[in-house]
Parts: sequence; C-alpha cells; structure tokens
Amino acid sequence: MYYSLLAFVFTSGESSGSLLDVNPGLIFWTVITFALLMFILMKMAWKPILSSLNEREQSIKDSLEKAEQARSEAEKVVRENQANLAIAEEEAQKIIAQGREYSEKLKEQMLKESKAQAAKQIEEAKAEISRKNQEALNELKEQVVNLAIEASEKIIRESLDKEKQKLIVEKYLKDLANN
Repeated sequence: MYYSLLAFVFTSGESSGSLLDVNPGLIFWTVITFALLMFILMKMAWKPILSSLNEREQSIKDSLEKAEQARSEAEKVVRENQANLAIAEEEAQKIIAQGREYSEKLKEQMLKESKAQAAKQIEEAKAEISRKNQEALNELKEQVVNLAIEASEKIIRESLDKEKQKLIVEKYLKDLANN
C-alpha cells in the first residue's frame, strides 16, 4: 500500500489540469518544500529574529523604566522647587516686614529730629526776638532820653512861660510824628 501511494505521489498525475483537480504529487512536494523551508528558517532566521525582538522588547522596557525614573525625578524636583518657593516667599515676607519696620523707625526718628530742629529754631527765633526787643527798647529809651533832653534844652533856651513851653512841646511832638 505504501508503494502504491508513493507511486501515485511520484507520478506526474495525468489529469486534465484544471485548477480544481487534486494532484497528489504536487501536494507532496509542496509539503516537503514547506517543511524544508521551515527547518531552514528555524535554524537560520528564527533565532536572529527572536533575539532582535527580545532586544527590542528589552529596549522598550528600559526606555519605560528610564521614563518612569525621569518622571519621578521631575516630580521630586517639582516638590523641591515648591518647597524652595515657599521658603523664598517666607523670606520675602520677612524682608518686607523688616523693611516696613525699618521705615517706621526711620520715619519716627526723622519726625523726632525735625521736631527737635523746629523747637531749636523756635527757641533761637524767640531769643532773637527777645534780643531785638531789648535792642529796640534800649534804642527807644535812648531816643526818649534824647527827646527829653532836646525838649528841655529848647524850653530852657527860650525860657518862656508855660504857654510857650506847651506850644514848643506840641510843635516838637508834631515834628516827631512827621519824622
């Protein structure tokens, strides 16, 4: 029976040659060619293809791990930056508060100094006014003395009676009012 099958397979099969006819010899050689091709591919190409696929898979895994590490590092950097920003904001608030406090102290000091300066100027002005008043009073006294002497001198020179003396004094006061 095997011989008949082999004979059938090796014969060219004298069929009419239509596309739907089954040709056992062609089937046998197709199967043998396919098996031989599969054997050659497994020995020669299958291992390099699998190794390149494994390398590609490992490369992708490594890239994913690196990306995850980079993401975690980026999150860490973001957290550190936020912490640093919070610290910087606190320091900025402290500096602003210190600046305000310093400006208030400076303002108070300047007010005290200006008040002291104003008080000093007022005291100096009062002393100057007092001195000028004293000078004016001394000058007025001197003028009154001079007036009295001049009036007396005129009165004595003329040695007149009371009415003439009165007229002389009134005339002198009139002259004085005009000057």
